[in-house]
Amino acid sequence: QVQLVESGGGLVQPGGSLRLSCAVSGVNLDYWAIGWFRRAPGKGREGVACMSSSDGSIAYADSVKGRFTISRTNALNTVYLQMNSLKPEDTAVYYCRSYGMYGDYWGKGTLVTVSS
Repeated sequence: QVQLVESGGGLVQPGGSLRLSCAVSGVNLDYWAIGWFRRAPGKGREGVACMSSSDGSIAYADSVKGRFTISRTNALNTVYLQMNSLKPEDTAVYYCRSYGMYGDYWGKGTLVTVSS
């Protein structure tokens, strides 16, 4: 059974930082791409960052480039999203995704609120 469990969300002031974690079980991250997505209040889902399993190439949304960093620790089967210089417009539920030829799996999300 595949499970993705996000953690690390919370309330942070503008300019602050948070690190989200996603514990993945049931798939080997050596062979599955990973990504972080978000859904802000009243808006559609937006891709934030993704990492290929084949060559580790990474892509970021323009809105987070230079501020967010995606990474993974394969030994722990854990994915991270380091978020710096947070802005109120980063407020959203953040979801972890693991996808590949044989499936597409999502976590339930963790809420990030950026507010003073």
